[in-house]
Amino acid sequence: MELSRLKQLLGIDEGDTSKDVSLSFVISDVEEIIKNYCHIEEVPDGLLNTAYRMAIDLYRNEKPGQEEAATGAVSSISEGDTSISFKQSVDDNFKDTLLKNYKFSLNRYRRVVFR
Repeated sequence: MELSRLKQLLGIDEGDTSKDVSLSFVISDVEEIIKNYCHIEEVPDGLLNTAYRMAIDLYRNEKPGQEEAATGAVSSISEGDTSISFKQSVDDNFKDTLLKNYKFSLNRYRRVVFR
C-alpha cells in the first residue's frame, strides 16, 4: 500500500504531511489485520483495493492522531433554551466490525493453519 494513493483516496493534498504518521499507522494496521486473518506473509495484489477500503474506513472512524474522539452526528436538538446532543462517532468495536465487512473478500485468500 502506498501513502500517496491513500491520501488521494481520502482527498488529502499530496503536500500536506501533517497526517502522514497517522496514515502510515493505518496502512500498517490494515496490512497486519489482513496478514493475521489470512495467515499470509504479504498482502496479495488481489486484496489491495480491499486494503485501501479498510484503511479509509479505519481512518475515518477511529481518527488516529487526535487526542480526543471527534464529536459525531447530531442525535437530538431542543429549541427552548437551546440544547444539542451529539452521537459518539467512534464505535468501540469498530475493528471487529471492520473485519466482518470485508470477510467475503479476505476469505478468498485465507489459508488453513493447523496448530
